[in-house]
Amino acid sequence: MNPAVAPGTESLGTAVARFDQAVDEALERLRGRAVPDRVFTLASTLGDFSVVWHIINVARGLTSRRRAQQIPLLLAGLAIESLVVNQGIKRLVRRPRPTLEGDPRFDVRRPSTSSFPSGHASAAGFTAVVLTGWDGARSAPLWWTIGSVVATSRAYVRIHHASDVVAGMTVGAAMGFGGRAALRRVGRA
Repeated sequence: MNPAVAPGTESLGTAVARFDQAVDEALERLRGRAVPDRVFTLASTLGDFSVVWHIINVARGLTSRRRAQQIPLLLAGLAIESLVVNQGIKRLVRRPRPTLEGDPRFDVRRPSTSSFPSGHASAAGFTAVVLTGWDGARSAPLWWTIGSVVATSRAYVRIHHASDVVAGMTVGAAMGFGGRAALRRVGRA
C-alpha cells in the first residue's frame, strides 16, 4: 500500500521524476521487512535536528583535548548548515514532499518545511566531510556510512524524494568543504 503521491512531483523535470520513481520502486522492495524498516526508521529519527551528529560530536570530544575543542566548531557549522538549507534553499525551491501525509508504515516526525533538499542528507554530507577532514581518510568509511544511512532513510520512509537526498548530500558536502577551508584560514582545521 503506497500513500497518495503528492502533486508537483515532476517540478524538477521528467528525468528527475523518473530517477525518483526508480529509487522509490527499488526501496519499496525492502519496505515491510523488519530489519530495513527498523534501521531506516531509527536513522531517520536520529537524524532529526542532527541528533546523531551531536551525539557523535560529544562522544568524539570525550576522547581527546583536540576533539573536545572541535565540539563547538561542529556545533556552529551544523547550525549554519541547517539555517542555509532549511530557512534558505527550501524556502526558495518549495518542492512538495513525495507523499501528502507521510507513509503510515513509518512512525517518523512529519517536517513542516518543503522537500528540496533533504536537511538530514545535507547535515550528513556536511558532517562526513568535516569529520573526515579532522580524523583522516581512514575514518571516511565510518562517517560516510553513517551519513549515507541517515540520508537514505529519508527516501526510505518517503519523507523525501531520492533527488532531494542526492541534492542534500551534495549541498552539505560543499558546505563542509567550505567550512574546512574557513577553519584552515583561522588555524582551526
